[in-house]
Amino acid sequence: MDLTLLWQQKFFMLAGASVTLQLTAGAIIIGLILGVITGVASVSPARTPRVISGIYVQIFRGTPMLLQIFFIYFGIPQLYRLITGNSIMPDPLLVGIIALGLNSGAYVAEIVRGGIQAVGDGQMEAGRSIGLSRKMAMRYIIIPQAMKKIIPPLGNEVIVLLKDSSLISVIGTNELMYSAKVMGAKYYDYVQFLMGAGLIYLTLTFVISRVLARVEKKLQYS
Repeated sequence: MDLTLLWQQKFFMLAGASVTLQLTAGAIIIGLILGVITGVASVSPARTPRVISGIYVQIFRGTPMLLQIFFIYFGIPQLYRLITGNSIMPDPLLVGIIALGLNSGAYVAEIVRGGIQAVGDGQMEAGRSIGLSRKMAMRYIIIPQAMKKIIPPLGNEVIVLLKDSSLISVIGTNELMYSAKVMGAKYYDYVQFLMGAGLIYLTLTFVISRVLARVEKKLQYS
């Protein structure tokens, strides 16, 4: 095989891997922010935050991610056109980040809620007894302890998110899976490109697992 062609193929696949990492990183940021806010709201003594967080979690955990991707990419622009009369062309990469982030936020919320509830009730009572408000006790006492407990499930969520980013290929985002399909169709050889994509996914998940394992170990002794 021509070396120039070989390098072009590798570059195309690595470019797809780069987009996959962008999708994952953006979705993690959105998911963490939404997850922490929603997770804390779900254990709030006030009923309204609990109800809102419950609806959000139920919607995004109870419907397929592929449906959510299609709705954000096709449904929202159609609704916008019906309301305003103007058309918009959404960016597939941005839609992918938002869809993955919203979906991940629902799962992170449950992880955060479980971590908070795993901290003994006596911790909150101790914080209140020394004059801290509920918000301050949650911020300085409960959440720091909960973070240590939720690192392992959060690590699993990151890995699942990385693999689920392959679903964004259905709207034409040039991520790793999309790149493998394009190259397979172009050269009539799906095996090598799908195996190459699988190898890249394995490498990325292995690196992420090792990094998270080290973070978890450090937090155990902090």
